[in-house]
Amino acid sequence: MKRQAEVVVIGGGVIGTSIAYHLARAGVRDVVLVERDELAAGSTSKAAGGVRAQFSDELNVQLGARSLEAFDRFEEDTGHDIGLHRVGYLFLLSRPEDVASFETGVRLQNSLGVPSRMIDPAEARRLSPLIDTDGLLAAAYSPDDGHCTPEAVVHGYASAARAHGATILRHTDVTGIETYGDQVTAVLTTLGRIDTNTVICAAGAWSKAIGAMVGVDLPVQPLRRQIAVTEPVPGLPPRLPMTIDFTTSLYFHTEGPGLLLGMSDPDERPGFATDTHDRWIPRLAEAMRRRAPGLLDLRRTGGWAGLYENTPDHNALIGQATSVSRFLYATGFSGHGFLQAPAVGEVIRDLCLGRVPFVDVSPLSAGRFAADAPRPEDNLV
Repeated sequence: MKRQAEVVVIGGGVIGTSIAYHLARAGVRDVVLVERDELAAGSTSKAAGGVRAQFSDELNVQLGARSLEAFDRFEEDTGHDIGLHRVGYLFLLSRPEDVASFETGVRLQNSLGVPSRMIDPAEARRLSPLIDTDGLLAAAYSPDDGHCTPEAVVHGYASAARAHGATILRHTDVTGIETYGDQVTAVLTTLGRIDTNTVICAAGAWSKAIGAMVGVDLPVQPLRRQIAVTEPVPGLPPRLPMTIDFTTSLYFHTEGPGLLLGMSDPDERPGFATDTHDRWIPRLAEAMRRRAPGLLDLRRTGGWAGLYENTPDHNALIGQATSVSRFLYATGFSGHGFLQAPAVGEVIRDLCLGRVPFVDVSPLSAGRFAADAPRPEDNLV
């Protein structure tokens, strides 16, 4: 148990371990990461694993593209294989307004170096032969996107962080944060007190409670999302892209010899429940029938539920508090935290060290809601 730390990171998912790794690698001594369960036990281990730079928000494009570069060299940097498959992301579009929106997005992405492009339904079917193109108007495709294994990324970052001197405390709850005036002085845990003047909240769906410990409003709301895994599918293309029917939010990608698939459930209500249920299956089946009818014949062999950490505008909270000194946060990613984790680790490292990050994340400050300056992201899955 460390009694003193230069920085305490709260949360042992992909964001927290990325931050700990980037700080420790930069030479910050006495980085302590506190996780109440096992590493990756929260939202990260339940993620679909998609990695992409196809977004409508310029900041998200930049964070996604920077992270793709980091995922590509992850094994070289950390020694850990993360099962990266850069097979592309394919968004299927069947409404004129979505086509127009994605055309605008592709122009933005191209201006930032992302090789996305609009394609016709015939090419979309060649890339993803399980789909039915009836009613499909167009698709957006970027070959540099893909998917990898979330738990492998977390354990790779954690192992590398330890190698650079960081301490990781598992099965340790944060029970409070002490302040003196506007200064952080300590983090209180179930293992004892850790004296520190810098705290970084990377607690995902549980971040609102952490922010409240220092009077900082982090408007994060948990929402259950479910994933299903199918039996082996003969003849799957080796480079089947992550395929998303944007109208219904149905998505699928390869998972071993089978498929991992999911979609949003508009009937789901906010809360911390992570048990699985079948209430979403009729809507899932209808989406399959419309866009990928071959999926209806596949037997489900497993699945799970996890939590999205949603904000009011479905965009991240990244920055540092103004009301209390040295309280930083990276949370509320609304479904794209895993894919942005490498870049966010860099950004928080630089903010913590007083450096200028590679991208200005001030528009993602938690204070944007009080200032009536939301920053919506449109390309949600």
